[in-house]
Amino acid sequence: MSITNETELIGMQKVSEAVAYTLREMTRYAKPGMTTKELDDYGAGILSEFGAQSAPHLTYGFPGCTCISVDDEFCHGIPTHSRILKDGDLINIDVSAELNGFWADNGNSFVIGKDIHQHQKLVNASKEILQKAINHIKGGVKIADIGHLMETEARKKGLKVIKNLGGHGVGRSLHEEPDELLNYRNRYDSRRFRKNSVVAIETFISTTSTLAIELNDGWTMVGNKGGYMAQHEHTLIVTDGKPFILTEMNTIFN
Repeated sequence: MSITNETELIGMQKVSEAVAYTLREMTRYAKPGMTTKELDDYGAGILSEFGAQSAPHLTYGFPGCTCISVDDEFCHGIPTHSRILKDGDLINIDVSAELNGFWADNGNSFVIGKDIHQHQKLVNASKEILQKAINHIKGGVKIADIGHLMETEARKKGLKVIKNLGGHGVGRSLHEEPDELLNYRNRYDSRRFRKNSVVAIETFISTTSTLAIELNDGWTMVGNKGGYMAQHEHTLIVTDGKPFILTEMNTIFN
């Protein structure tokens, strides 16, 4: 969507606060010995206090409130009572929601407890790449140029990007135009970011794989060549200068 009046701005700020606060608190709450279902239930309770509804459940009938992916699960992981978090796990939490007709999205990858499997390097790289991408986004900038920046930065760090996942427009629904804000340069994409548009910018930074493939559960995605992936995501408003990060409260850059 594009922000055209103060009512729309306030609506986007409120739903973005809900998802950002929920993501921050879920990140703080997660610990070894907890099941992903316990973590999801905790997040569901926070969203409910805001009066917000789970976007993946509303839009796709996802069997959970938030997507929680662990270790070799890249994204769209289903929260379950059987998945118990362990020290050193790489976890991704993706929180998106609807509130009063407005939608926002954000995500965070981090290490549970001690970094005994050396995942922190991947996590840090993903954060740095997202930060750099956001710093270069403004009205008139080519979408493909931001994708090129993200892939170039990943390569510098000895990492790869997932080519069939991307960011997207958001605001009046979970996925809107401009869709497929990819982590690499699509030379056929001549689109440019538009001032006042709302987009969810996200990284998909991988150790080994370049594609995400769906498992038999119909939701969870893993890498075509294995390995691990980190994802970080903010919902923001494009301006003539520095973007206005609506989900800044999630503190994923801290």
